[in-house]
Amino acid sequence: MRIIGLDLGTKTLGVAVSDKLGIIASFYKTYFFKDEDYNSLVPIVKDLMNEFDTNKIVLGLPKNMNNTLGFASERSINFKELLEKELDVEVILEDERLSSVEANNALIGSDMSRKKRKGKVDSVAASIILQRYLDRSK
Repeated sequence: MRIIGLDLGTKTLGVAVSDKLGIIASFYKTYFFKDEDYNSLVPIVKDLMNEFDTNKIVLGLPKNMNNTLGFASERSINFKELLEKELDVEVILEDERLSSVEANNALIGSDMSRKKRKGKVDSVAASIILQRYLDRSK
């Protein structure tokens, strides 16, 4: 069964998806939405669940470097609860510390321009978050 990975921001949602065996995560797409309008993402996530035939989502949890939860973590926890309520889906929170830095470094290493990186970094970060979960779940 495939698993969807999500990296939630204030204006973007990065999406990644696993292969059918749940071994490899690949970046998929970045969705842009109006400032903190998370309800608008519910139909998008529902469509993704149908497209990839899944009922499991891994959502990045942005912890502080000292392992505490801050305002950004609260946003992810609230989004998790929204998805579980509206879509009847299992949502697993995965530590996402430094995933965006790692994604940016990977894209810089591939010689991608700053403009192109801006549209890809969130989906690459989502694939890193999902891959961490897949590796840990083995």
